[in-house]
Amino acid sequence: MLLIARRLLLGTALALSLPLAAQAQSPIVIKFSHVVSPDTPKGKGAQRFKELLEERSKGRVKVEVYPNSQLYKDKEELEALQLGSVQMLAPSLAKFGPLGVKEFEVFDLPFLFKDDAAFRNTTATLGLELFKKLDAKGITGLSYWDNGFHVMTANKPLHNLADFKGLKMRIQSSKVLDAQMRALGAIPQVMAFSELYQALQSGVVDGTEGTPSNIYTQKVFEVQKHITLSNHGHLAYAVVINKKFYEGLPADIRVVFDSSMRDATLYANAIAATENAMSLDKIKASGKSTVYTPTDAELLEWKKALMPVHKDMESRLGKATIDAAYKSAGFVAPK
Repeated sequence: MLLIARRLLLGTALALSLPLAAQAQSPIVIKFSHVVSPDTPKGKGAQRFKELLEERSKGRVKVEVYPNSQLYKDKEELEALQLGSVQMLAPSLAKFGPLGVKEFEVFDLPFLFKDDAAFRNTTATLGLELFKKLDAKGITGLSYWDNGFHVMTANKPLHNLADFKGLKMRIQSSKVLDAQMRALGAIPQVMAFSELYQALQSGVVDGTEGTPSNIYTQKVFEVQKHITLSNHGHLAYAVVINKKFYEGLPADIRVVFDSSMRDATLYANAIAATENAMSLDKIKASGKSTVYTPTDAELLEWKKALMPVHKDMESRLGKATIDAAYKSAGFVAPK
């Protein structure tokens, strides 16, 4: 009887321990939400990160990627990250202003970057300093992902300043972008990216700015007759994670997490220029949008009209932040 009792107790103990053992074997789940297509540089970067981390963690981590605002729209996602409803995001740099870290909007200053190298040098210096400001918000900055230069779209040619007068132009929630559109004579309209196509199709807004890869994958070119290759701004994303979640990862998982993020960043930044060039070629081939390259004289007119935005934003961003961006970017004001 004593032996049977011992066996029953042992069997009960084993049965009770099974759920705990099973739980211990369950993978760590990371929900990675973003607002663009999986076919964009950001979308492909997120997928590469997922593949690398799942492979290197040997199944101990599962990354669930949710593109195209499947979980949250622009205004909702950072709050969701802070609450822990998602663990990772890759919002554009324009989106941190409402969070109280308005210095990120320095990257929206028009014609700040002459090329991709100038932009990446700025993220490698000033960008890392700005990441520190996210700590108090419960967010850890991981990497910057590039998506190239902005162009302008509308249903009329945009060559000169007069062409912008009265146009309702969709922007992200950045005071710099608001001031930029007003300086051009347009009326800025803040709108979630997921609502852009329908708004353009219905005439709620007249035009927008964006990169060729986003214009192509969101089919914006189908409802915009004209695209101007102004390269007036630069689009980039900050890959961020919930700080408490990140710091709670086991030490060995943190190692493979960081290496996976580093390699995914190299990949995403390497394909950005190619993806945008390919998208532009596809837009041209469609025949649905006329693609226009401004003359030097036209661009100079744009630049002179937009330079006052830099000065006006000193009170919002801080002169020291703007000066640091100028130094890193090698910025020279137009004459």
